[in-house]
Amino acid sequence: MDSFLMHSLAEAARMLWSLDPELYFIVYVSLYVSFMSTLIASVMGIPLGFIVAVREFRGKRVLITVLNTLLALPTVVIGVLGYAFLSRRGVFGDLGLLYTPWAIVIGQVILILPWVMIFTLSAVSRIDQRYRRTAMTLGASTLQASLVIAREARFGLLAAVIAAFGRVIAEVGIAMMLGGNIKGFTRTMTTAMALEHNKGEFVLALALGVVLLTVSLFMNIFLQVVQGRYGSAR
Repeated sequence: MDSFLMHSLAEAARMLWSLDPELYFIVYVSLYVSFMSTLIASVMGIPLGFIVAVREFRGKRVLITVLNTLLALPTVVIGVLGYAFLSRRGVFGDLGLLYTPWAIVIGQVILILPWVMIFTLSAVSRIDQRYRRTAMTLGASTLQASLVIAREARFGLLAAVIAAFGRVIAEVGIAMMLGGNIKGFTRTMTTAMALEHNKGEFVLALALGVVLLTVSLFMNIFLQVVQGRYGSAR
């Protein structure tokens, strides 16, 4: 067993070092759909989470409860619903998005939007409201006061974005059901790993697993460096 693992690791390292085109295209697709879905979810989710945090309105507690519930939404449920809407007989079937990278992006945005909103809400809620009241007293507009709060909550907002990215880059259900795992088009690291494992091709799956872990490691290191550098400077 040890010799098999060591041989597989050696072959995976060789595949990575030789810049295998199939492997690196799979990595590219994964990074592309993960980046786009995180970007869209952040642009939507951070302002929405900010509004929920600073405003008082009827049904706020219910909304927060719903968002917390959606954090545990199974990816296969999103995959089934996305398929129903994007298939030929679906409402958006004429757009031809099913089994394309953008179908994966749409599904992943739905998955991580509640994550971004809840993380943003949590980060903003921890900021003392005196910052906002003081800024308003000094003549700041609502936007300027909001920017003051956002600046104080910047590490929490960055953590929200990184957590969302980590969630989607490791996601498999949506990518499989809405992307179709098409070679050279919609195959991501996680769907390729599942396929190669089923085929008994352990080397490619292991190489992709190394890349996936490396990406996650660097994202977390980046967050720690930013927090340490700018947090200590305050």
